[in-house]
Amino acid sequence: MKFRPLHDRVVVTRIDAEDRSKGGIIIPDTAKEKPSEGEVIAVGPGGRDESGKLIPIDIKKGDRVLFGKWSGTEVKIDGVEYLIMKESDIMGVIEESVARKKAA
Repeated sequence: MKFRPLHDRVVVTRIDAEDRSKGGIIIPDTAKEKPSEGEVIAVGPGGRDESGKLIPIDIKKGDRVLFGKWSGTEVKIDGVEYLIMKESDIMGVIEESVARKKAA
């Protein structure tokens, strides 16, 4: 991808939701909600405060993040769908536990 976000914007790709419920029921595509979890693809340099000082972004490329249902603007770059949103639209970073990483 050849796209560099400006200011405090972040480029995110959605992580697909599970095809089955916890009880084992298969969920059809028409009933699925858009996932509100994604992976950060690119990060801008950060915003500026009133004095012009750069405020760096806390999120880095590769982070798994949780964002609001209606957050960001959907764009298609090189045939791939991305979300471009401000850092403030991201609710938090999902940190995988050590046990889950070892199991994978």
